[in-house]
Amino acid sequence: MDNLRSRLKFGSKAEDVKLRKRRSLLYSKEEGTLLNHGILRVAVFTVVFRLVNCLLVQTSFVPDEYWQSLEVAHRMVFNYGYLTWEWKAGIRGFTYPLFFAFFYKILHLLNYDTVYLLIWLPRVVQALLAAFADVKFFLLLRTLETEDTARWTFFCHLCSWFSWFCCTRTLTNTTETTLTCLALFYFPLPGAKTSSSGKYLSLVALAVVVRPTALIVWFPLLLYHFWQEENKLRLITRSYIPIGMLAVLISALIDCLFYEKWTLVQFNFIKFNILHGVADFYGSHPWHWYFTQGFAVVVGPHLPFFLHGCSLAFRKYKILLATVVWTVAVYSMLPHKEFRFIYPVLPFCMIFCGISLAHLKAWRRPAAALLSVSNLVLALYTGLVHQRGTLDVMGRLQTLCEPAVDPARPQSDVLFLMPCHSTPYYSHVHCPLKMRFLECPPDLGEDGYFEEAAQFYNNPLLWLRTSFPYKSSLPTHLVLFDVLEKEISTFLQGHNFTRTAEIFHSHVAEGRVGGSIFIYERH
Repeated sequence: MDNLRSRLKFGSKAEDVKLRKRRSLLYSKEEGTLLNHGILRVAVFTVVFRLVNCLLVQTSFVPDEYWQSLEVAHRMVFNYGYLTWEWKAGIRGFTYPLFFAFFYKILHLLNYDTVYLLIWLPRVVQALLAAFADVKFFLLLRTLETEDTARWTFFCHLCSWFSWFCCTRTLTNTTETTLTCLALFYFPLPGAKTSSSGKYLSLVALAVVVRPTALIVWFPLLLYHFWQEENKLRLITRSYIPIGMLAVLISALIDCLFYEKWTLVQFNFIKFNILHGVADFYGSHPWHWYFTQGFAVVVGPHLPFFLHGCSLAFRKYKILLATVVWTVAVYSMLPHKEFRFIYPVLPFCMIFCGISLAHLKAWRRPAAALLSVSNLVLALYTGLVHQRGTLDVMGRLQTLCEPAVDPARPQSDVLFLMPCHSTPYYSHVHCPLKMRFLECPPDLGEDGYFEEAAQFYNNPLLWLRTSFPYKSSLPTHLVLFDVLEKEISTFLQGHNFTRTAEIFHSHVAEGRVGGSIFIYERH
């Protein structure tokens, strides 16, 4: 009996029976399956969302989305296309257009290189990359925040009008933002469970190769990682230096192959744009432009929620907030400013917006509805209406590539009397159509420099009469904005040019860019 009592003692710690904790395999499998199904649903929804996003963006933004990507890729594969002065000066790398040239080459080999596919396939690829980055962003949020906060942050990210407007375009800024989102997933943020130095540094290196200014965004983050790392020497010798040198080497080899000489485009980019101030040629803004206009436009209707979120999560995400402030401050010091330059920090801002929404409780759904409606209006207007004429006009001109019914009809010859690079070029007609536009390279110190576009707009009639002294030298088609028509009307009438098309471009005429585009044909 005593033996039995001793065995049933519960007070003695030495005699306590320790039971091994076992997790039910059945429940763990069920939870894993549910988790995988949840992620799969998010992934499918995001892909469909970005593909719809891609189809509903039919407007132009800036010339670089064609002239620094698709036009170069078209020349690489089909041996005709226009290279702007940047490629002659060696300040652009071929790595980014090579990505699109790969898809162009596949279409060419399969004999499916139609204009439609050449225009839309790169956009679809960008949409899929954006969707992949979105899903990674959501998975990161789930490790940093509660499920509720992660969902509201993802909602803010997807409904951002500026992300909708930019994320499917063939801009280096778009790819820079996508790579930044992917790299953030592997960055060692406080509380993150997905960090990997090698992976995030490789993605950052690729972003810098695509666009050297990506280093501005990542500079404070790299410093933060260095400061937090216990083994700093190992981080430098086994991660920073090897990955950085490998990226520069691969980039240099690709550029050497296509430039046919050794060219370090990252150095040339900094030399021309920052040291020589060539970027100022394309316009300048006051130092406070990003703080008073640019940042508010990019963040859009999310701005109040961003400010509220900053007050709530300042301490937790101080490195991300510092990165946003740093990026805006650095770009503010450069004279040439554009909205797209600060696009890569927009996902950082959405984290604060999501935290704000999650804390609103009772007002959460009305606030979400307000965000949805306001961003939807901006997204649809800028994606379907504003500045669509410069793309639509290329569809009209592409019909000139069709064989002429009348053999006696002269070969088509198109002259764009518009601000330089207003429209895409051969990548959007895909035939060796004779075309010409008003060139506007900056002054790089070369002898005999002149800016053709400036000469034309100083005196359009004089330029036309000087450039086309004989009737035989006249182009068959003129493309111009409506604001120029009255100024050159005597030339148009005197040489039998007739307006054959009027294409809507924008509700807001600004300077030399009008609300409509006219196509004139000589008879």
